[in-house]
Amino acid sequence: MLNHILTATNLPEASIKNTLALLAEDCTIPFIARYRKERTGNLDEVQIEQIVALKEAFEALEKRKATILKAIEDQGELTAELRAKISAVKDSTTLEDLYVPFKKKRKTKAETARKKGLEPLAKIIMAQNERDLDSVAQRYITKGIASKEEALEGARHIIAEWINERTDIRSSIRQQLERFAVISTKIVKSKKEEEKAQKYKDYFAWEESLHRCPSHRLLAILRAEKEGFIRVKIEIDNKRTLERIENKLIRSKGSCAEQIEKAILDSYKRLLFPALSNEILVAAKKKADDTAITIFAKNLKQLLLGSPLGEKRILAIDPGFRTGCKVVCLDAQGGLLHNETIYPHPPKSDFTGALKKISSLTDAYKIEAIAIGNGTASRETEAFIKKVYFKNPVEVFIVSEAGASIYSASKIARDEFPNYDVTVRGAVSIGRRLADPLAELVKIDAKSIGVGQYQHDVDQLQLKNSLDRVVENCVNSVGVNINTASVPLLSYVSGIGAKLAENIVEYREANGAFTSRNEIKKVPRLGAKAFEQGAGFLRIRNGKNLLDDSSVHPERYDLVTKIAKDQGIKISELIGNTTALKKIPLENYCSEAVGMPTLEDIRKELEKPGLDIREKATVFTFNQNIKTIADVSAGQLLPGIVNNIVAFGCFVDIGIKESGLIHVSNLSDSFVKDVNEHVHLHQQIIVKVLEVDVPRKRIQLKLHK
Repeated sequence: MLNHILTATNLPEASIKNTLALLAEDCTIPFIARYRKERTGNLDEVQIEQIVALKEAFEALEKRKATILKAIEDQGELTAELRAKISAVKDSTTLEDLYVPFKKKRKTKAETARKKGLEPLAKIIMAQNERDLDSVAQRYITKGIASKEEALEGARHIIAEWINERTDIRSSIRQQLERFAVISTKIVKSKKEEEKAQKYKDYFAWEESLHRCPSHRLLAILRAEKEGFIRVKIEIDNKRTLERIENKLIRSKGSCAEQIEKAILDSYKRLLFPALSNEILVAAKKKADDTAITIFAKNLKQLLLGSPLGEKRILAIDPGFRTGCKVVCLDAQGGLLHNETIYPHPPKSDFTGALKKISSLTDAYKIEAIAIGNGTASRETEAFIKKVYFKNPVEVFIVSEAGASIYSASKIARDEFPNYDVTVRGAVSIGRRLADPLAELVKIDAKSIGVGQYQHDVDQLQLKNSLDRVVENCVNSVGVNINTASVPLLSYVSGIGAKLAENIVEYREANGAFTSRNEIKKVPRLGAKAFEQGAGFLRIRNGKNLLDDSSVHPERYDLVTKIAKDQGIKISELIGNTTALKKIPLENYCSEAVGMPTLEDIRKELEKPGLDIREKATVFTFNQNIKTIADVSAGQLLPGIVNNIVAFGCFVDIGIKESGLIHVSNLSDSFVKDVNEHVHLHQQIIVKVLEVDVPRKRIQLKLHK
């Protein structure tokens, strides 16, 4: 395994070896990256994740090898040479090619021919020495074989199967497919006029090189095929490919060569090409999945690490017209204080009553900020709120509703608010997202948040694993207040998991707030390992020990105490004392277990303990004259917020129902390799309108520098 990972990476051998050892000790990636830098050589989370992925791939390959070796051995076909070949294989494709001849097959034409005794004839043909093949074939006419033609056909079926099992031939065709395969599409005529088919109109008759087909296009094509609107074909130059096979197999002229040529054509059309063209399409789909999942993961990370307003008293509004605007008031910890519905918009149009109600609620509950969902009636509600008189300053924010309906109908929401309906829960979620996007969004299935592309078309297990890692990394990089965190948030803390998270909350509810990290050890079933892995990421505000509200791990408290003592001051006087901290000769505290990376981390944390790595939320204002797509015209410069990033560009909220698209070609005057290098999710930008297609509800934008 070590050599496998070394070959695939540029990482030092010692770093890989120690990381594998830590993983074997059930250490988590966040813990290893943050608290075991000396052992890993200061590897970051991305590098550790790479080691984990390579480790898992290696283990899966070895497991498959063992299965195949046993299967061949059970057939009595395992030779020392074959065992060595299989054991030396480094990729699954070659491994499966070696296994092809030994796979249990359903009834095949070749098997039927063997049972009729035609394998010797197939061997004679392949030897290519027989000049009078007709006479030889005549000898195989028996009760089950009516003619020499039938005998030759059966022999060709056996030869076709032999050709299909040749690893060199499969490899040659695979190379042709990888380099020259073309994907083409054709509309299913009976579906052409269906309304749902129109979104795939571009692919009614499409053709391009498969290896050049971008991720989003391939996924769109495959979705259209799955929904039955188009048919998809993979093609290469069959003539050239067949000639290559013939050059490998035919070394004479005459009747034997003719039979082999026919067998090659049969094997290619019936066995090789269908299997290998499907394989190449599956590989292309896997590559497209990887790209889409990477984009989704990047977007999710940016969304989760979005700017929090912090612990403020918030009035949240889930806007609507006919059903009214659901209003909730939340305390600084996100607790629900009050809820009701106002009707400032048509058809009820109780504008005055709604004004008075918002004004009285903000005063009664000492509201510091207002969060308005960005769905239906958002802009109208924002305009209404700006006409309310507030005794004290109140900031107004527009908050993304993506996934709020998923949360409001979830078991988590029902357990939190069993006596309230989905509209109240949705409004609460909007308000909490403003206070802390991370803490609220972890309650929602990540793929339902809507910051990716074709998330329902990619490998769902791979997507889930990737997004779970992103959430875990974000939660642990920010840290979690153990006295306010929900079960879903706590479950992503290093070493904790869902069951321990439930135990923590149950203990908290029964015994009151935690006052020290040591008290966490009293939680039922939370053992030494879980404490080691999670303690550094759990924060206790205003606890007995000031270090409990920092990322300094409890295992290093004694070290910090010694450092403070050596400086002749208390820990409380050391924390935040940049001058004193900079004077500390850290090299004096190096040991086998603690090196400069950890000591530098401790100093940095003591300078600003509990510092949130996220930027604080700021108010954003859309162009007040743009209410619908009809108000948008080419040439306008508009403020907007990036609300989704995809492989071909990014979508921008300009304050109306329809988001505009900045195509990748309009992000910069130079070549754009990665959209994320130019914009990030929720970034506030200025865009120039290039084109507006009102009937199709499409707006083309350009990033304005």
